[in-house]
Amino acid sequence: MPKNLIKWLYPGMKIKRWFFTSLFGVIIVGSGAVAFASDYGMVRAFGVVIIMCGIVFIVLGISKMIVSLLTLVLPKGERDLVNILYQKRFLERGPKIVAVGGGHGLSHLLLGLKEYSANITAIVTVADSGGSSGRLREEFNIVAPGDIRNCLVALADAPALMGELFQFRFSKESQLQGHNFGNLFLTAMMQLTGDFEKAVKESSRVLAIRGKVVPSTVSNVQLVAEYEDGSVMEGEAEIPTTKTKIKRVYLNPKDAPATGEALEAIEEADIIVLGPGSVFTSVIPNLVIDDIAKAISSSLAFKIYVCNVMTQQGETDGFSASDHVRAIVEHAGKDILDACLINNAGVPLDAQGRYEVEDSFPVKADPEKIQEMGYTVEATDLLGVSDYVRHDSEKLTKALIDLIERYRVIKR
Repeated sequence: MPKNLIKWLYPGMKIKRWFFTSLFGVIIVGSGAVAFASDYGMVRAFGVVIIMCGIVFIVLGISKMIVSLLTLVLPKGERDLVNILYQKRFLERGPKIVAVGGGHGLSHLLLGLKEYSANITAIVTVADSGGSSGRLREEFNIVAPGDIRNCLVALADAPALMGELFQFRFSKESQLQGHNFGNLFLTAMMQLTGDFEKAVKESSRVLAIRGKVVPSTVSNVQLVAEYEDGSVMEGEAEIPTTKTKIKRVYLNPKDAPATGEALEAIEEADIIVLGPGSVFTSVIPNLVIDDIAKAISSSLAFKIYVCNVMTQQGETDGFSASDHVRAIVEHAGKDILDACLINNAGVPLDAQGRYEVEDSFPVKADPEKIQEMGYTVEATDLLGVSDYVRHDSEKLTKALIDLIERYRVIKR
């Protein structure tokens, strides 16, 4: 008997018992068939019962044997098996969704969307110039990895500890102070592969993400803001530091090409979601890449903009929801979106007080003005108030899915 065949008989394999259960079922079916062949009616009826019992044993044995085999190669056993089946059978039938943006807003959105569809592509800005990302850009001449990292962790199906590892920030006492492990991992992976897109793909495998994360460009771009007074500031982290109103933003170099994967995802998309996130430093930096703006504008997908719930000092001071929409349209054209999702719930006074110190205030919901611009508006309670005032992930996901489902019904 071959050695590998003998191993199936080793104790603790949890295979033998189910194999013999199935074998016992085959024997019972055989016995029932003999009885069924009898000339006596009662014996024939008894034979049918025996055959049915045998089939039950066969099905039980085979199904349990398959589960035993699969759970042996899955780290968490049956729980992983259920998750895989759920993802393959249900989530992979979901619509193809492209989410465009950056910062914490986009990763917050992805946490909810990944429970609705596995066909998600996050197109992420790489123009960040502050913190760990900025230091790595200067030292290694790479695109900013920070927003990419946040989106990878948000879509991860890997154990929670892996996500915590990627988000781990080294202490001030270390020479790596301020750096995230995930940023360093992406940087090291890029050094190994020689290609940032490959580095992101390999990191995606490590985290077993649900969907895809792709950079909007792999050119080492800088975000530039032109203000109303004609002055100019370069560097995403520096743009909000002035008190002057932003007129427009653009990338340096201006002709930075979009990644092929980003354009392919937009072309195949059923739904495109812009935001939430800093409108001038997270959302628009993707849209000022000509190829991406043109691809979204010409797409037949349902295009939704999710507006922020709070203004941002030095960036959107005094902005209403329609001002956010206007900024996007002025940069990327009127066909860049079809509908807007805005919050109309009031922010508690105690929470507002914490933000007034930072000159940040609730974004005024003015759906009528957005409708006058020619867009569908869904104004609803999207608010989440804990340590921060931001979108509540469950409310946002539900509102977004409801809007998507209504569109899909109308389209049919």
